[in-house]
Amino acid sequence: MSRTDFLVHAVSDTVGVVVTEDAVSGKELIGWIMETDETVAIRAVEDIPLGHKLALRDIERDETIIKYGHDIGKAVAEIPRGHHAHVHNVKTKRW
Repeated sequence: MSRTDFLVHAVSDTVGVVVTEDAVSGKELIGWIMETDETVAIRAVEDIPLGHKLALRDIERDETIIKYGHDIGKAVAEIPRGHHAHVHNVKTKRW
C-alpha cells in the first residue's frame, strides 16, 4: 500500500480521520477505506490537524456525519469536500 494520510472505516462514512501528520492546504491526501481495502485521493482545501476529520464529500447543513460507520452528530454548516470537519461545524444531536 502507498502512504496513508487518512483512514475511513466504512464506505458509508462522510468523514475520514487524518492519521499521519497535519494535512496542509493544497496537499493531495491518500485515504485507506478499511471496509473495502481501497484507497481514495482528496485534496485538502484547508489545514487539518492530526486526529481531526476531513470531509470526504460535500456535506449539507443538518446532514448526519458518519465516522467509523456510526452517527457522530450533524453538520451545523455546509462542509465542502476536502475541508476540516470539527467542533466549529459539527455538533452532537443530543443538545
